[in-house]
Amino acid sequence: MASPTHRRSHRRRRTALICSAAVGAAGLSAVPFVMNANAAPNLSRQTLPANDGWAAQGSGTAGGSKAADAQVYTVSNRAELAKALGSGPSTTPRIIRVKGTIDANGGSRCADYAAGTGYSLSAYLKAYDPSVWGRSKTPSGKQENARQAARAKQAKNIVFRVPSNTTLVGVPGTGAGIKGGSVMVQGADNVIIRNLTFSATEDCFPQWDPTDGSKGEWNSAYDSVTLRGATHVWADHNTFTDAPTYDSASKTYFGRKYQVHDGALDITNGSDLVTVERNLFTSHDKTMLIGSSDSDSKGKLRVTIHHNVWKGIAQRAPLARLGQIHIYNNHYDTTKLNGYTHQYSVNARAKAQIVAEHNAWTLSADRRPAQLLSGDGTGAVAGGGNTVNGAVTDLVAAHNAAHSKKLSTAVNWTPVLTAGLQTSARNLPAELAATTGAGVLTDSGAAATPKG
Repeated sequence: MASPTHRRSHRRRRTALICSAAVGAAGLSAVPFVMNANAAPNLSRQTLPANDGWAAQGSGTAGGSKAADAQVYTVSNRAELAKALGSGPSTTPRIIRVKGTIDANGGSRCADYAAGTGYSLSAYLKAYDPSVWGRSKTPSGKQENARQAARAKQAKNIVFRVPSNTTLVGVPGTGAGIKGGSVMVQGADNVIIRNLTFSATEDCFPQWDPTDGSKGEWNSAYDSVTLRGATHVWADHNTFTDAPTYDSASKTYFGRKYQVHDGALDITNGSDLVTVERNLFTSHDKTMLIGSSDSDSKGKLRVTIHHNVWKGIAQRAPLARLGQIHIYNNHYDTTKLNGYTHQYSVNARAKAQIVAEHNAWTLSADRRPAQLLSGDGTGAVAGGGNTVNGAVTDLVAAHNAAHSKKLSTAVNWTPVLTAGLQTSARNLPAELAATTGAGVLTDSGAAATPKG
């Protein structure tokens, strides 16, 4: 007769096999979760540590850590990812493990999305040439309608909506990521996004807006990750890049760059309680927007940004409105990369309340400390211990000495959720180079030991 221990072990294996079979029949692969009580939690089941930024406030952020075995999926193409996410709002905990790189377009090209809509870029340019259409109103009519129809076809393929209580995580060692996709967390709570490379998120059909600024602009849709009205979100150890196609390759129409890239990680529409840590943001222009407008939700937009690397970023690292933003222990490298020229790093506008402390800037020869911050004259940036090329520097004083729109140093809050805060920024450039971005975590959730 088998021992009680053997029978319990047999039941656990049998349950895992049944779960695997059930999900496999649905066209997805389940990953059974059987773990010794003394073992370190694997990457898929990890939760945000206590006090780790605003996302730890209240109930904290656990994502899909409580998912049943039948709700743990491994996906390797866009159809599997879409099916695992489901077709509508849900609160059922789920873990979605991305294996390898998923092409969100699934092989479709811009011409495929335009087919049958009546849209063509040449016709669009002819219809809305400022010499014909003017500059006082946005495009409307046949070609604008066709552009919107073509964009809707692309969106159906590349936009992935993440429901509440979800962990979306890259499988270590597989080069996990989403190419050409836009992950949207809208009206959802308790979401974890980890260990993924987001690349080449491109809008095939940018809109011309002659009223945007004094010269007009081409505006694109699709952030690599966008939070809209989302709460308790942890974005950790991801890489965001425009690669392999950079803005320098874009053509110019009506005197403005034909911009196919939007944000990397935007946090808007009253999103709240977000922690963004140990990500690599590289080769991008408008990188992170916090607050969709100057009238976005007051009392929300509470975001912590720590231990990230910003390299080859033009602007918005972040641009923040209204909220209470804590920025600490990040490394900003202003060296031009892949054609992206630094404009500013942190922008405080619309009464944003930012605490920026113990961050490190590696300043290229063409930039000055006065160019690292920006604002509209209503925002505040408090905090100290920030270094520029290793020397502690008062960034607000440098900015205010060179600009008419001054930054205040008085904020209405004090950060308390400060796990991992280092009070010296001097070693951050070397440390973060080896510990940020996708691909450095192991299945235990720890960063792999750097080689060399």
